Amino acid sequence: MPFITETKDLGRIFGSGSAAVHALQGIDLQVEKGKLLVLRGRSGSGKTTLLNLLGGLDRPTSGEVYFQGTEIGRLPDRNRTKIRRQGMGFIFQSFGLFPLMSAAENVEFGLRLSKVATREWKTRINESLELVGLSKRAHHRPYEMSGGEQQRCAIARAVAHRPQLLLADEPTAELDSKTGKKISGVFRKLVEEEGMSIIMTTHDPSVMEVADIVYELEDGTIRQSKLA
Repeated sequence: MPFITETKDLGRIFGSGSAAVHALQGIDLQVEKGKLLVLRGRSGSGKTTLLNLLGGLDRPTSGEVYFQGTEIGRLPDRNRTKIRRQGMGFIFQSFGLFPLMSAAENVEFGLRLSKVATREWKTRINESLELVGLSKRAHHRPYEMSGGEQQRCAIARAVAHRPQLLLADEPTAELDSKTGKKISGVFRKLVEEEGMSIIMTTHDPSVMEVADIVYELEDGTIRQSKLA
C-alpha cells in the first residue's frame, strides 16, 4: 500500500555544542494512506517536533521526510508552503479561529489560503460544516460557540480544501472527556468516509481508541506502542 508520508533516519537537533538538544534521532516512520495514526509520549519527547517536520513547518537536521513520494525536507520555503496549502490540513489545540468571523467565514478563509476556486467555496463550506455537525452554527462567531464547537469549526476549516493529510497537535487537550470523545468520532469519520490520512499527537484515551496505530516517542526515538 502506498505511503502518504515517510521518514528515513530523521533527526532534529536544536542548538549546538554542549547546549545541543537531540529532539529526534533516527526516526523511521511509514504512514499508509487512509489511516489514523497517534503519536504519544511525555512532554519533550519529540511529538510536536516530528509533527512539524512531517508537515514541512520545520527542516530536519539529518535524514529525509517524504510527502506522497516527494522529499520535502530540503525544498525551498515557497515549495513547501505550496505543498502544505494544497495537500495538508493543520489543527491545533488553541483552535486558531478568527474571533470576528463566523464559522462559515473562518472556513472560507482557509479556502482562500489554499487557492481553491471561488466558485467552489459555498459548496465546500456547507459540506465541511455538515461533516462536523455545525451546519446550524454556520453564522455564529467563536465566542458564541462551546469549546467543542470551536474545535469542530477548526476541523472544518482544515479539511474544506480536501487535504490528503491532516496533522493535529493535541486537538482535544482543552476539551472535557465527553466533548473529546465526540471530536474523536469526527476524526474517525474523516478517515472512513473521506479516506483522509490523519496523524495526531495526544494523551487522550478516547482518541487512541479510534486510532489504527499508536506510536510512542521517548527521548527522541520512536516505537510502535499498540495496534488499535
